[in-house]
Amino acid sequence: MSKQTATIIPVTFEKPTKEDSSAMWNLVNESTLDQNSPYKYMMMADFFTETCIVAKQDEELVGFVTAFIQPERPDTLFIWQVGVDASQRGKGLASKMISELIKWNATEVHYLEATVTPSNEASRALFKKLGNKLNAECEITDHFSASLFPDSSHEKEQLFRIGPFKL
Repeated sequence: MSKQTATIIPVTFEKPTKEDSSAMWNLVNESTLDQNSPYKYMMMADFFTETCIVAKQDEELVGFVTAFIQPERPDTLFIWQVGVDASQRGKGLASKMISELIKWNATEVHYLEATVTPSNEASRALFKKLGNKLNAECEITDHFSASLFPDSSHEKEQLFRIGPFKL
């Protein structure tokens, strides 16, 4: 009787390129995430490579984080969007990508921010866990009221601010 062993293909982390932007957009398009224009993903992958990350498995994009340094708070990394392919959900990939981004920017970044709707339990849990992992406070405050959104069905967005932290 022969024993079959599963081949585990590792996930690698890279800075995004313009060529990754279509795959980023497609991943969002196949999920429940807010859909931005394809141009947004091109801009993030081209102009914000130091603060964005893609996860690839066997050269296929399976996750990404788009983020930027706050212009008026250069010690703060704002997470705009986290996308994880259905095949990778529940494996801690989002947390690993954000942790890697923090390492890439460790000398400058001491706070992490993101806005999250009250019903997005997965993202809320992610950022609370990151706060614990970073041994930093996770402050949650109302930030964008529902009335600011042109779509009347959009929930308010709460700001999660994690920090200060040091690696």
